[in-house]
Amino acid sequence: MSTEEKSLNFIEHIIENDLKSGFEKEKLRFRFPPEPNGYLHIGHATSICLNFGLGLKYNAPVNLRFDDTNPAKEEQEYVDAIKRDVEWLGFNWAKECYASDYFQELYDWAVQLIKDGKAYVDSQSSQEIADQKGTPTESGKESPYRNRSVDESLELFEKMKNGDVQEGEHVLRAKINMASTNMLMRDPVMYRVLHKNHHRTGDNWKIYPMYDWAHGESDYVEQVSHSLCTLEFLPHRELYDWFLEQIYDTSKVRPKQREFARRNLSHTVVSKRKLLKLVQEGVVNGWDDPRMPTISGMKRRGYTPASIRNFADSIGIAKRDNIVDVSHLEFCVREDLNKIAPRVMAVLDPVKLIITNYPEGKEEWLDAENNPEDEHAGSRKIPFSKELFIEREDFKEEANRKFFRLTLGKEVRLKNAYIIEGQSVVKDESGNITEIHCTYDPDSRSGSGTEASQRKVKGTLHWVSIQHAIPAEIRVYDRLFLTESPDTDKEKDFMEHINPDSLQITEGFLEPSLKNVKPEEVFQFQRIGYFAVDKESSESKLVFNKTVGLRDSWGSKNN
Repeated sequence: MSTEEKSLNFIEHIIENDLKSGFEKEKLRFRFPPEPNGYLHIGHATSICLNFGLGLKYNAPVNLRFDDTNPAKEEQEYVDAIKRDVEWLGFNWAKECYASDYFQELYDWAVQLIKDGKAYVDSQSSQEIADQKGTPTESGKESPYRNRSVDESLELFEKMKNGDVQEGEHVLRAKINMASTNMLMRDPVMYRVLHKNHHRTGDNWKIYPMYDWAHGESDYVEQVSHSLCTLEFLPHRELYDWFLEQIYDTSKVRPKQREFARRNLSHTVVSKRKLLKLVQEGVVNGWDDPRMPTISGMKRRGYTPASIRNFADSIGIAKRDNIVDVSHLEFCVREDLNKIAPRVMAVLDPVKLIITNYPEGKEEWLDAENNPEDEHAGSRKIPFSKELFIEREDFKEEANRKFFRLTLGKEVRLKNAYIIEGQSVVKDESGNITEIHCTYDPDSRSGSGTEASQRKVKGTLHWVSIQHAIPAEIRVYDRLFLTESPDTDKEKDFMEHINPDSLQITEGFLEPSLKNVKPEEVFQFQRIGYFAVDKESSESKLVFNKTVGLRDSWGSKNN
């Protein structure tokens, strides 16, 4: 077996085997079929990358199809958000399709099934139907309406379509096998009555197809060759094939459903229902809150399309569900941003540093490299003066030998600037340090080539000049849930696992080069982490979201 063959995932093996068996490569077609009842999340991102990735690999078209069969939960807002997310991830679809495009065809096929004796109108309640389904080890009971005449079913189905019956009064069921070991085959519901306005078809329809009926038939209309679903749809495959069998024309491509495992992310939930609850109850500030696992939330937080695609590629396609640690996603984000994010200086917990022997009123503009990982990134000028801000945690009055930052009587280097030595502190009435006084070596400026500038010191601190500093609101995000799998706890509701400290807001001070930043721009705050400009940022008030730290701090907390 070649190296290339070994690297194929099992879905690609299926496709390769189909091609070897005579399936024409030109007839390959894939689709990504979201329901527009919420925003896409990281689980959808892996499915997007799979389907569109196959399209790129085989030079085959990929449709974006909205499975919009439930007007009670679907909205145009979600359609628009989904399209933005797919485009942002870097993919282009061949056709924009909707299950609602096929409502008439689906209805006509359903009429034919009634005429063929393979479907009937059931007038029982949903509870009665459920009670008759049986159990996995016991056969179901036939509906008293199962042998309703074709003419009566056709007449009632027409009334359902015209809105002449109430919701829940009748449903259309397929007539398959109430003794099947697969409970989904026990006369599944195909249509229900809904007097709801549809975001595309308005009030034209009063009946709406169930997912199992619309899914395979939509694939068939679009001539999708390989319909890829997550593992929970494996039991549905038999029904998918049965429905196709009723309408299949041998001159056309018959879609093949195959299933792959979900990749759940730790310390979050990906159920749309649960995500909606977080939004509705104000736990987060909307679907695009940077703590959310939605694509729009990750985008707002500063994640890049490349990092999400790399994450999807790195976890691969499997046959068994599992949980991927969120730290792996953060690693992919960090790895990508390291290559592209400009380095800047910001202080988030400031304490004043005064260089006592630096001339009053003097300022210098020092050279600073924008990104050592990118030779084309160039450099910028940053101002230096007598009074600076440094991070409070970067100073200790007394420290052991392992503390390589500033302390009294020891030297450290200020990044891109001079070597300084701590001399004394000023404290307030409560004993808190308000000022650190130090001296600097005028001959030690970075890059000057002097002997003093090449002197080795063990610590380097970032800083900003106080008179030039720009204030900004800094939003520091942590994981939204304290436990790895908050929605699998049988003892507690997932809401009980919410991290109360998932958002901390502070005021920081930035170097002046950041004055004119735009939303979605991402920077590395040196020695702190990666930060993105939030959409709420403005010229009068800069707002930054913490994207990810420079290293995985969560893992070290739990070791």
